[in-house]
Amino acid sequence: MTEEAAVEVPVLYPAQPRAVRLMNTIWADRRGVHDSLETVAHLEAWAEDAGFGRHEDLNEHDLARARALRDALRRLAADVTADDRPHSVSEGLSTETALAVLNEFVSHCAPALRHGAQGVLEREWLTDGSGLQRELNLVALEGSEVLAEPAPHELRACGGPGCVLYFVRDHPRREWCSAGCGNRARVARHYRRNTSSQQGPATSRRSAH
Repeated sequence: MTEEAAVEVPVLYPAQPRAVRLMNTIWADRRGVHDSLETVAHLEAWAEDAGFGRHEDLNEHDLARARALRDALRRLAADVTADDRPHSVSEGLSTETALAVLNEFVSHCAPALRHGAQGVLEREWLTDGSGLQRELNLVALEGSEVLAEPAPHELRACGGPGCVLYFVRDHPRREWCSAGCGNRARVARHYRRNTSSQQGPATSRRSAH
């Protein structure tokens, strides 16, 4: 893994669920929209930053699987959040295809009961596969739960100008992934309001002549 690859994989909001962090490997800044999973080296860097451990034996198949799950989650997230932002989803990916992809990952997971602390029974999820593929199965399961979470802590599309990120609300009035996006949204709203108020009287005067 090169130093350049590591630099190109930003650590975005580590407190968010891992499924959301996978969705947010598509992100944007002033230079445009970026993909943190363009190469196997990127995937290795992202997996370590996301808490999956160091995986140095990944290949193009692993990358394709991770990208397929990411794109499926984003397609479904756009549906449940009524997200019509440009660059939110992969072009041509239908909801039906995205559901099939997500459910294929989830089908490798099964619930099991085990003894927990003080004799309490706890449910855990078992999954087949190994390495990062095993982790991706569990991310898909988590993603299915995030997508179905009701208000007020449901999944949201960030309302910041130019942003393409998703986040799970920690407050019912939260509308942005970060304070920075919130500030930009307020500035843009203020600019539109002032522009509208300045144009209104001029339009009225022109109409009166």
